[in-house]
Amino acid sequence: MVHRHDARQLALDELGTPLIDTTFVVLDLETTGLSSATDRITEVGAVKVRGGEVLGELRTFVHPGRPIPPGITAVTGITDAMVRDAPGLPTILPTVMRFLEGGVFVAHNAAFDLGFLRAAAQQTGHGAFDPVVLDTARLARRLVRDEVRDCRLATLARFFRSPTRAEHRALADARATVDVLHGLIERAGSLGATTVEDLRDLSSSRSDAAFRRRDLISDAPTTTGVYRFLDERDEVLYVGKATNLRDRLRTYFGQDRRRRIADLVRDTARVDWTVTATLVEAEVREVREIHAHRPRYNRRSTRPEAAVHVALTREAFPRLSVVREPKPGHQRTVGPMTSRKVADRFVEAVLEVVPLRACSPRLRLAQDHPACVLKDLGRCGAPCDGTQSPEDYAEVVAQVLALLDDPERLLTPLRARMADYAGTGRYERAVETRRKLHGSARALHAARDHAVVGSIRQLIASRPIADGTEVVVIRRGRLVDSLRLPAGADDTGVLAALNPPTLPEIDAPPHRDDAEEVGLVLAWLARPGVRLVEVEGEFTLPWAGGAALHTTLQEARQVARAVRRDQQHLAGTKVSRRRAAPGPAEATTA
Repeated sequence: MVHRHDARQLALDELGTPLIDTTFVVLDLETTGLSSATDRITEVGAVKVRGGEVLGELRTFVHPGRPIPPGITAVTGITDAMVRDAPGLPTILPTVMRFLEGGVFVAHNAAFDLGFLRAAAQQTGHGAFDPVVLDTARLARRLVRDEVRDCRLATLARFFRSPTRAEHRALADARATVDVLHGLIERAGSLGATTVEDLRDLSSSRSDAAFRRRDLISDAPTTTGVYRFLDERDEVLYVGKATNLRDRLRTYFGQDRRRRIADLVRDTARVDWTVTATLVEAEVREVREIHAHRPRYNRRSTRPEAAVHVALTREAFPRLSVVREPKPGHQRTVGPMTSRKVADRFVEAVLEVVPLRACSPRLRLAQDHPACVLKDLGRCGAPCDGTQSPEDYAEVVAQVLALLDDPERLLTPLRARMADYAGTGRYERAVETRRKLHGSARALHAARDHAVVGSIRQLIASRPIADGTEVVVIRRGRLVDSLRLPAGADDTGVLAALNPPTLPEIDAPPHRDDAEEVGLVLAWLARPGVRLVEVEGEFTLPWAGGAALHTTLQEARQVARAVRRDQQHLAGTKVSRRRAAPGPAEATTA
């Protein structure tokens, strides 16, 4: 028998509804076995409750379309004769789905029942089934595990003095689960859980102390933004970004197992946040604030000074030098590069292809300096002692300048050398050369992008998203404004929504400390669907060596993914399939 109660479908952003006003639909299934892929449902029982009042019940047998195994009959008491005249799954499933509408899906070991319902929905073409789920087994393990022998439904029903005995029959077990749910809600109330969202968080929480501190973020919005954890002296402890501030912040209070997160929550006196129009604005603000405050709990982006450049010096016999930032005394610089290690590897790659001197002393034109061992090894023409004339050395410098303009002149010889090492069985040397090849491609590609976007006075671009249009304003590679407009906004609408005269003027090219922000901007510009609305300057990349760069970068991404999978396999960890970032820089939250 079915008693219907009209209620709208609960949305994810309505999880803050008080428990007393929340409709729960408690369901239990009996099946022919344990596999949702091969077994079938034989009985459905469900109870709809709100505020402690039963609003309706549903119980029906379901013809499984196959014999019920004797072992299952022994456990449930359901025989083939009992389901012989029952409706089939295609007939009964729409009724079950309508009964589930408007409430939070509750079950004991919910993954089992949810798996069978999703499989049934797929088999009958009913569509996706993705309700808000509450698992009483998980919640019981969190709240009463130390007070009961186990967290089976029958044990919990006796513990909470349910008048209904759990007996492996669908409706009886659903009624018992209702009583267990009410008992768990009462226990959860002592920890401050008052909403479905609280119950879900509590079921996965690892710490009562952290869970009780959720009042620090009780009014956090569900929008994109940047958040900060602060101590009693208003010192910033941690800065992060989120597409949904409320969801992200709640994970810190009991769900994150890391010790440093527990220490962060313990030291936090308050949490505040800034709502942003777009995710890229949140990413940029996060990086800027980490640079400004150097929070002790952040690990990423705390050392912008680590970015360096590789410079070709301007002297009698020029050399490559790793420097902190470009200066007028340099003939050419390449960068920024993320670390000195990356820069050193790039220099080594160039020196493998071009016999530029690798020593650091400043040489005079007199060429009366002693030679080093590199001369004997044939790695240097020795301009120091006069073996190589200034004119001949100038030709070597010209080769370096040429390969900086055309990366193919560097990448092709490195690739050939890598193949030669591999072909002769020197695999360690081949791997090291491959690292130089891929690292050089990344460094040259990023340097080109940074130079181009850093030279543009103003760039306005838009990108369609699910619920609107993102618009960003970039000046000299830095973000100065972003906003979100209705979907389908054209160029006229985009320009009308902006007020460029109020935005900060930026005339200088990006500084070394701006490297990460420029990378975030470039990554956004490389996303699918980005359209340039207005550009003051030329937004074009040099064509020389472009094909070689593209091929090598694609190869580098494939190799990195393969190496990561192999390392995870060897370590016994779960393989993570991340989509490679389309731009030269990829930001991740620490």
